[in-house]
Amino acid sequence: QKQFVESGGTLVQPGGSVTLSCAASGFTLDYYAIGWFRQAPGKEREGVSCISGGGSNRQYAESVKGRFTISRDNAKETVFLQMDNLQPEDTAVYYCAADVGGVPCKKMVAGVGIEDYDYWGQGTQVIVSA
Repeated sequence: QKQFVESGGTLVQPGGSVTLSCAASGFTLDYYAIGWFRQAPGKEREGVSCISGGGSNRQYAESVKGRFTISRDNAKETVFLQMDNLQPEDTAVYYCAADVGGVPCKKMVAGVGIEDYDYWGQGTQVIVSA
C-alpha cells in the first residue's frame, strides 16, 4: 500500500519546537513535490509548506513563514518539518501528501486540488498549550 507515515507530533508549550517526519511507504518519493498540511478542529485542511522533488524550491504559508522549515532526505525517503516558536494556533493534525500529477509547490501550499492528491498519511497531532 502506497502511503506516508507521519510522526513526531506531541504536546509542546508556546514558543517551543517540534520536528515532524514524513516517511514514504511502498513507493519512492524522490521525484515528487511533498506538501505538509494541517487541520485544526472545526476547520478545513490547509497547506503549510511544500518542497520540490530536488529540494531547491520551498514554499510556506504566510502564517508559518520564518518559523517553519521544510527539508527532505531522499536517501531516507523522508521529508521533515521543523517547527519553531510554536503558538496555540498551530495546534492541529499535520499531514503530508504528494500528487502524482505534479502540482507545483506554490499551488500545493494554496491547497489547489487538495482533494485529488494521491498519497496521504494518517496524520500526527501537534498540541501547543501551556
